[in-house]
Amino acid sequence: MSQSALTLRQPRRILWALWIALALVWFAAVPLRPLLDPDEGRYAEIPREMLVSGDWVTPRLDGLKYFEKPPLQYWATATAYSLFGQSEWTARLWTVGLGFLCLPMVFAFTTRLRGAAAGLCALLTLAVSPYFEIVAHLNLLDAGFTLWLTGAVFAFALGQCEPVDSARQRRWMLAAWMAAALAVLSKGIVVGVLAGASLVLYTLIERDYRPWRRLHLRAGLPLFILVTAPWFIAVSRRNPAFLHFFFVHEHFARYLTAVHQRVEPWWYFGMILLIAALPWLVSLPRSMSAAWCERTAENIFKPLKFMLIFAAVTLLFFSTSESKLAPYILPMMPPLAVIVGGSVAEPASFLRRVALVTGLLLLLLGGGLIVHSLQRNGSLPHSVVPWLVASAAAAVCAIIVSGRMRGTVSVPAVWACVAAVTLGCQCLLSGYAEVPPQRSAYRLALAVRPLIHPQTQLFSIGQYRETLSPYLQRTLQLVQFNGELAFGLGEEPWKQLTGEAFLSQWNHATDAVAFLDPAMLDSWRGRGLKGRVVARDHDTVAVSRL
Repeated sequence: MSQSALTLRQPRRILWALWIALALVWFAAVPLRPLLDPDEGRYAEIPREMLVSGDWVTPRLDGLKYFEKPPLQYWATATAYSLFGQSEWTARLWTVGLGFLCLPMVFAFTTRLRGAAAGLCALLTLAVSPYFEIVAHLNLLDAGFTLWLTGAVFAFALGQCEPVDSARQRRWMLAAWMAAALAVLSKGIVVGVLAGASLVLYTLIERDYRPWRRLHLRAGLPLFILVTAPWFIAVSRRNPAFLHFFFVHEHFARYLTAVHQRVEPWWYFGMILLIAALPWLVSLPRSMSAAWCERTAENIFKPLKFMLIFAAVTLLFFSTSESKLAPYILPMMPPLAVIVGGSVAEPASFLRRVALVTGLLLLLLGGGLIVHSLQRNGSLPHSVVPWLVASAAAAVCAIIVSGRMRGTVSVPAVWACVAAVTLGCQCLLSGYAEVPPQRSAYRLALAVRPLIHPQTQLFSIGQYRETLSPYLQRTLQLVQFNGELAFGLGEEPWKQLTGEAFLSQWNHATDAVAFLDPAMLDSWRGRGLKGRVVARDHDTVAVSRL
């Protein structure tokens, strides 16, 4: 179908209104879900402690030094807390907001390369991926990292397509350096591995060394250093152990060894990719082939081929790692969306098919959530039903919109489909959070909070429940536990109590609350733990001395 058959020309104010409406839908359920253990609690708590302590250089979790990741997201979230207060919404604002910005970035980049019809197809391709939607709505580091890393890749590709040494090329390349620096401050030096390896492979495959001469190193490298170096220098001066832990333990040991106990088979990310690409999976092989065989004018950079190489490098790099977590390959999704959208021959047919498949997939996922709850609990909690109904309604809307994408496709129709899928995925995620066992300490903290005063001593025995601290807005005294806090405890070992020291403090206390695994309660009772149980859930029981 020709682009003229598509009703793509909209007044700018209409497009702005559509983007604003989509942003409102994107954030609709963000404040309605409790923070989930462990990651959402961790990345909500570190900024809280940063704001309370006033130390924006040394990240801390439960009062202990925590150097697993750089601080950009912590800074942004702490700023959100200071402006709008602490809540689920502000805890997720940075990551969910940057996840949303991936959509207009993909739309604008593909439109610039292949026209508005391709831009619409790329937008829908990214937005309907259940993997992208769900990861982007969690308080993780991956959505922000994805925006900055793919922003660097997109800016680099645009810069390479501009006339040599032109002002526009310089601006795009400096934007690429800046985005790469922000990606480093989001998740570390893996940025250089992914982007650098992609450029090396592209050079070797195309036998084209000109991109290296267009990097604008004289201006770009100082800009990169100016953005990244100050924090690394400041945190290293205050914490001599930082450099070895961050670079050796958190990068090389994480990649080469099973030290983090996140071992999965080599094909793990291949399966994640199949799930992520499910709504447009049938179009992916042809799109990848078209990107590989991309033809451009002589001496012109091949952006789609570079996107394909970057996606392949990302998949291969993380597949060979000894540490694997599902969100790691999220940076593949925007480039793949560009590849698919930029290779569509019949936009109307593609958009209609993808919208229909996505609507049916949402219904299937809702059914899967019901089966999961019945198998695990023998029943479906009443609190899950409204989320399932809302998700099903969103799925039906996507299917109806797909039925109207015949012959012509309007921009509002595509936006309506994206909004429906966005809302449906959020409802499924919210419903999943309600299925027992509870994956958040929200209700436990709510039950215990009336017993906690500024002078109340708080202990965590044999565990550290990440969502307790942000909801109680307090750190916990650890008892016989290391876990992810082992490095911080190694730096400040006096911040952990032995069992005997804890019992001595506990039995002399008059205002204290302890949190521990329910399976450990009888054992600690036998050791002399006094007090009454005031709240419990599947993972934690709270005992009070009042």
